[in-house]
Amino acid sequence: MADTLIGNGTVVTLNAENQFFEKGAVVVRERRIEAVGVESDLRAQYPTARFVDARGGLIMPGFLCTHTHFYGAFARGMAIPGEPPRNFPQILQQLWWRLDKALTPEDIAASAEIFLVDAIRHGTTCVIDHHASPNAVDGSLDIIAGAVATSGLRACLAYEVSDRDGPAVIEAGIRENERFIRALRSEFKTLAEEGLLAASYGLHASFTLSPETLERCAASGSELGVGFHIHVAEDVSDEDDSLAKYSKRVVERLLNEHILGPHSIAAHCVHVQSGEIVTLAQTRTNSVHNPRSNMNNAVGRAPVEEMLAAGVNVGLGNDGFSMNMMQEMKAAYLMHKLVAGDPRVMPGDLVLNMAFARNARIVEAVFSPFVTDFARVGELSPGAAADLVLLDYYPPTPLSGGNFPWHLLFGIDAQHVNSTMVAGRWLMRDRQVLEMDEERIHARARELADALWKRI
Repeated sequence: MADTLIGNGTVVTLNAENQFFEKGAVVVRERRIEAVGVESDLRAQYPTARFVDARGGLIMPGFLCTHTHFYGAFARGMAIPGEPPRNFPQILQQLWWRLDKALTPEDIAASAEIFLVDAIRHGTTCVIDHHASPNAVDGSLDIIAGAVATSGLRACLAYEVSDRDGPAVIEAGIRENERFIRALRSEFKTLAEEGLLAASYGLHASFTLSPETLERCAASGSELGVGFHIHVAEDVSDEDDSLAKYSKRVVERLLNEHILGPHSIAAHCVHVQSGEIVTLAQTRTNSVHNPRSNMNNAVGRAPVEEMLAAGVNVGLGNDGFSMNMMQEMKAAYLMHKLVAGDPRVMPGDLVLNMAFARNARIVEAVFSPFVTDFARVGELSPGAAADLVLLDYYPPTPLSGGNFPWHLLFGIDAQHVNSTMVAGRWLMRDRQVLEMDEERIHARARELADALWKRI
């Protein structure tokens, strides 16, 4: 395959050196980046490369999302029957635990397609999903994997094991995780070895998991060589439940049950305390902040800066909101200032670091059990994955590597994304999605969502 030179743009590398090339270019060879630098130099070094014109805009790494729920697509615009929920447990019972029970295999496929198209349009090139469909468990991850393969994006999948729907569903959830993880080393082996598909062992949350279920899942996940993806202290009710039932806080319980570790994701961590933060750091467990969801559910503000200071790797997810990770970054930047009453907290460069470098560490943690040479994501540098986006952003003020975070937070948004590439393959060019039939996907999803709402 001939090299591709993407030039006539400003290259924002977001690599360790934070290199910035105002008249820059990126050379792509097959699935990886071959070179990054000044365009005139790279044109001389790669005279036969096919040229792609960035039209004076930005060339930057693709965005990453390390915690989401594809099936949340069908909640958009849905009216919750009865009185509005007053707290997070009621939101789960009246909305999410009614919606996920109503999902059919066709709904699962359609909701995944909606989110994957949404990701491509917003320049999000890798996503980590957490799925639940208690009445359609068997094969559900294969259905999502099929949609991922068609889309061309990178994704890590997990099925949410929970005790809330009884023994048969517990067994089905455990079986689905085990089967799919093994499938990544057999029928999905090519996608896994190419770094396009991975899996974690999915768990819901401490308050819906008995000691017996956690023990079984811990042993199973350890045998399969993967980490766990679980909601941790999203609401204070999770901590209250753990204290009442087990006389210990959530993180201590998960530590004792061997759920924590460098390949695991503890999503949210809104109500963790200092001792729990130390445990997360010592076990090298990853955490994911989801500010839009936390604000929407009124569950509180995660102690993100405290976790980072203690050595916890904290990334950024959307928990089922849109795949516009720029909006998630803006929410993180603003939320903490408001709650703390201090404009100095959560500075822009820290938000950028979470969204790219720290998210990239989480992505590597969940993909590494399936691929020996996983290409770095979240940066543009030789040897990194050819996952990048082109943006029609023409800055009204000087732009540099140093002030880029604040351009992204205050000036750049989804309307500027015009092209998305994953593993050297264009998934969107000039705002045209290439690998998925967007019109068909949206039309079919509307029909299915209407039917699902009526069932609920």
